Amino acid sequence: MDRAMAALSPTGAAPSAKRYWTAGPQHPPGRFGHVTVIGAGIVGLTTAAALRRSGRSVTVLDAASDVGRGTSFGNGCQLSYGYVAPLAQPGLLAELPQLLFARSAPLKIVPRASIAQWRWMLQFLLACRASRAHAGSLALLALGALSRQETDLWLADADTEALSFSRHGKLVLLPTDAALHKARAQLALQAPCGPLQTAVSEVECLRIEPALARLRGQIAGAIHTPSECAIDSHALCRDLEHHLKAQGVDIVLGTAVREFRRTGDQVTHLVTDAGVREVDGLVIAAGPASAAMARQLGFPVPVYPLKGYSITVPVREPCGAPHVSVTDAGRKVVYARIGARLRVAGVAEIGGYDARVDARRIRELSDHTRQAFGSAVDLDAVEPWAGLRPATPTSVPIVGPSPRRNVFLNIGHGALGLTLAFGSARRLVDLLDAA
Repeated sequence: MDRAMAALSPTGAAPSAKRYWTAGPQHPPGRFGHVTVIGAGIVGLTTAAALRRSGRSVTVLDAASDVGRGTSFGNGCQLSYGYVAPLAQPGLLAELPQLLFARSAPLKIVPRASIAQWRWMLQFLLACRASRAHAGSLALLALGALSRQETDLWLADADTEALSFSRHGKLVLLPTDAALHKARAQLALQAPCGPLQTAVSEVECLRIEPALARLRGQIAGAIHTPSECAIDSHALCRDLEHHLKAQGVDIVLGTAVREFRRTGDQVTHLVTDAGVREVDGLVIAAGPASAAMARQLGFPVPVYPLKGYSITVPVREPCGAPHVSVTDAGRKVVYARIGARLRVAGVAEIGGYDARVDARRIRELSDHTRQAFGSAVDLDAVEPWAGLRPATPTSVPIVGPSPRRNVFLNIGHGALGLTLAFGSARRLVDLLDAA
């Protein structure tokens, strides 16, 4: 049976009312009684949920035939609220030659004849300053705290087994003393406003997660966050879809938006491949397609795709694969246990909108997994995936109004879309109500 459908009641009837719907702001909605959301990934669906909870009627449009089929489908599955260092860091400039020329660099620039790419890259390099990274970390921590609150509210009466949800914590493995020193500095920055985190030795790390024994001698230390979680992102999208439909949200799939019709600074209609739709309020939450939509609307947004890869493999030996979520900072690979499977994700290629799967990258992820866990996972049954993470230069998403009077943005979450989705949705609706 489809795992996501396990969230249904035994009779297949609509699910019972969730506490989520009554726990939001208890006042009449402000502007825009009906809102159209473009995007049925995790960010678009959580936006629809927050809008519906605010009392508005909602329509969701997506070109795909199923929810969560883009960036949300094969991501790292980690809910990482507490370790949110932006990708742009001061030390990154020294690594620029490797990012341009090394074939297997975990973060790699693939130059294109694209003004959008080079503009984004310049903004990214300008963000590689200590003050910008500091400000970005604090902004992400605040949004992460809100998202934890909102996500926990959604999950409070969910079938967490069907969603492969776990709260076993997270370990960030550091390969060298220098990397551990930098991580301790980030830890000190996050301490006043983030969840409890501690720096641990290799011995303590292996005690917390014995399945990492094959990496003994390769770990200088780790950052442990006991409260971090993991969840199957696509199953969560399916769960959201089901509950949204039960709340009367119209989810229209297989329908691409081709054109925006405007009167002055307001969008009045969407031209889709299924006809023309009238618009009251509009939210763009279309992942990597959001930048092109903004250009059609006459304004730029600093969002560009970072191509990432993942593999999903069956777990053969439950004690030999990690239960704790793991980020291998040296190899830039994350591991998350989702039920009887292990999701392994990594690589960030700044190279345009090509989402084809590069077999070499899949082999790299498989090799890392074999080195870490050996025969505990079945690497003969690899499910490969590649997707485009829509990122801003600072890693802080864009959540709020646009230059068009009735258009709002919830875009640019990068690798933190799953983590920040519920929080950015709540923030967007709060801003809309206050406008």
